[in-house]
Amino acid sequence: MNAHAQFTQDDLELIDMLAAMEARESFWAFRQYMRPTMMKGWWVRDVAHQLQAFYDELMAGTAPIMILQAPPQHGKSWAINDFICWVLGRNPELKQIFASFSERLGVRANLYIQRVLDSDKYKRVFPDTRLNSSNVVTKSGQYLRNREMLEVVGHEGSFRNTTVQGPVTGEGLDLGYIDDPIKGRAEANSRAKRDKTWDWLTDDFYSRFSEMAGLIMILTRWHIDDPAGRLQIEFPNVRVLRYPAIAEKNEIGEDGRVRRRKGEALFPEVKSIDFLLRRKKLYTAASWASVYQQNPIVQGGEMFPVENFTIVPMLPSGTKRVKSVRYWDKAGTRDGGKFSAGVLMTLLSDGRFLVENVVRGQWGALDREVKIKTAAHNDGENVSVWVEQEPGSGGKESAERTVLMLSGFKAAADRVTGDKETRAEPYAAQVQGGNVLLLSGDWNKAFKEEHEYFPNGPYKDQVDAAGGAFAKLVSVGKGRVGTLW
Repeated sequence: MNAHAQFTQDDLELIDMLAAMEARESFWAFRQYMRPTMMKGWWVRDVAHQLQAFYDELMAGTAPIMILQAPPQHGKSWAINDFICWVLGRNPELKQIFASFSERLGVRANLYIQRVLDSDKYKRVFPDTRLNSSNVVTKSGQYLRNREMLEVVGHEGSFRNTTVQGPVTGEGLDLGYIDDPIKGRAEANSRAKRDKTWDWLTDDFYSRFSEMAGLIMILTRWHIDDPAGRLQIEFPNVRVLRYPAIAEKNEIGEDGRVRRRKGEALFPEVKSIDFLLRRKKLYTAASWASVYQQNPIVQGGEMFPVENFTIVPMLPSGTKRVKSVRYWDKAGTRDGGKFSAGVLMTLLSDGRFLVENVVRGQWGALDREVKIKTAAHNDGENVSVWVEQEPGSGGKESAERTVLMLSGFKAAADRVTGDKETRAEPYAAQVQGGNVLLLSGDWNKAFKEEHEYFPNGPYKDQVDAAGGAFAKLVSVGKGRVGTLW
């Protein structure tokens, strides 16, 4: 039987009118009214209530700042898109600017907002907020409606989307949004990228704010020194909403009740605890803490827990060598410069990895080539040699000379991409899992110390070489110049 059969058409229209009236006053009611099939959970409701509280503070003239930290694919961006629509209805005089690292994300938000404001449901909630009926790019005297700017007809309010580090000159704003200002791990690990993003935020974006304007930053935390981290230092009263993917303790709501217990998923209706635990296995401890738990940590003593290295006097009983690689990071100079390092790593028959030897020093170019060739002779013909090829023509020529010098051995150059921290993460996961053994030797201490302080220590050559060796043992990998198997 149809659930609506007991209601007349007049009844249904009255119910809809009452729901629209409630949606006008309550953002949570608005989300449910506009998205009747939306997956609901305590955290979706909590975010809605927090955003409405932010709006009330904005209208009170307190210039609020909110940072919303949540793991990927949990719906935080959709909540913000709906909030923009609701604010346009509640106060069509406000100017809103939305910035994200990708132009595509901004355009997607723009088109979504257009669809919502054009819908009959929205018009029932906010009949006084509407856009120009046709696409208007630059016509004088007409309200703009295009992929970058939406102006509310008959009001001063507008919505504009741009990119982080994109142009905002000439625009004022009453409410600014920044959605994921850092693109990913590689950018977050670059101090230059972080500085550039922060300079744009303070010099360009913030200069557009009206006196009582508010800011909402929505992001996945990648680094302790990301824009969210710096905002909290500059503005101690910023409201931070941190939602870890897996509860680290029993979490108590504002009503005093437990909203989720330690070990429970944030949004099990979308990402189950089983899914999250499987995903956790793919991440290093530092990456999981930052990306999914929204708790970035200084990666020094955490990325490589040195207590997980097991030092063994010989090949473990019952295991055999499956294949072995000597990988060289040869970016070294003499007289106190950077070190060159060659790490010999073996994949064992039980799936673990054994670091058998490390050759390391500060040598001139000729001495370094002698060391590399001597190590190749000592390792034997069953060990493949990879030489890291640094960017640029000089790096290419240097790697090619070494490979040519190793004629008669299985040798190839490896053209790497990305920074050392990002390349080291797969190897770090194995160290964290206790799957990397060290053959006893006088090189053990320096090897462990560099790992313990990585990437904040003065040297990264052994970690880089070990990460390269690991990559070649599990997969030939992208960016190679030569193929050994």
